[in-house]
Amino acid sequence: MAKERKKVIRTRIGEREITEDSIIYFSRGLIGFDDKRDFTLIRLREDSPFMLLQSLDDPNLGLLVVDPYSFMDEYEVRLSEAEKRILRVENVRQIAVLVTVTIPQGKPEQTTLNLGGPIVINYVARKGLQVPQVDSKYPTHYCPANDDSSG
Repeated sequence: MAKERKKVIRTRIGEREITEDSIIYFSRGLIGFDDKRDFTLIRLREDSPFMLLQSLDDPNLGLLVVDPYSFMDEYEVRLSEAEKRILRVENVRQIAVLVTVTIPQGKPEQTTLNLGGPIVINYVARKGLQVPQVDSKYPTHYCPANDDSSG
């Protein structure tokens, strides 16, 4: 059995050791960071739904992300056939959907999720793509604290 190769990366939250098979390649980069292509997901704490989508090229670029289904039951992401090809999606069970999170300093109750620009990851192929949702029924900035729906 081959030994997993490990790599130490620098992040805003300190050094972390990752395995090479945890690297996710974004062929188009992310919105505003088109030149950054290699990322990894770092769980912040075992009991937290939040993760850091950390750039391997820039230790200062780490985006706070979360699975939106932790906060809402219904959220639909539309992928075009071209996007499915880029992600190499063969089965919907291969993908994870993440959204970026904004937590205003000192005001955690005003935390918002960016539902307009979800990040879709094929964790089998280790490919990622940010997929802006045009004409979405979901708000760009969803505040879970203000959601009075049951679910």
